Amino acid sequence: MKSQPKILTVVVIMSLCVGFAVKAEEPMQFRPLFNGRDLTGWVNVNTDKDTYTVRDGMIVCSGQPIGVMRTDRQYENFILHIEWMHIEAGGNSGTFLWADGTVPEGKRLPRGVEVQMLELEWPNLNRDKDGKPRDIAYVSGEVWGVGGLKTTPDNPRGERSKSVELRCKGKGEWNTYDLVAVDGVIK
Repeated sequence: MKSQPKILTVVVIMSLCVGFAVKAEEPMQFRPLFNGRDLTGWVNVNTDKDTYTVRDGMIVCSGQPIGVMRTDRQYENFILHIEWMHIEAGGNSGTFLWADGTVPEGKRLPRGVEVQMLELEWPNLNRDKDGKPRDIAYVSGEVWGVGGLKTTPDNPRGERSKSVELRCKGKGEWNTYDLVAVDGVIK
């Protein structure tokens, strides 16, 4: 049995710009999802209470057990800004968009769309059944349906939308995603 590296993902800033009715002269503004102090506004869906913690103004995820937390509100059309890093080689994480608020019994992840956040060494540390490294295009920004959800990528490579470019940085380096999710399309 192959040992799984401890996964530790650090998230520092998450903000959301939500489309909602406001006076015409008031522009939409980003609303922070994380206050930098605690997990107010977040719901632990299916992990231990210590899986997600706050340290030095960052959300820290131990990866044990594998599971998710979510915001206490659901959003339809939005821009999500997230800054993240893995601090160990081979880390595996992701951000779910338009996901169910619960996880089906016996499953680890909700039904929804995941934007992949793998550390650069993940393909080498998690080889396929023939012992070959997995496709590096799965590492950063791949968008795919989880839990039976089917997606239709703009630039399809099968059912998954593998990245055209490798823009992910390795362990200990900050990465930034700006995810635009509007009317059923994620960019």
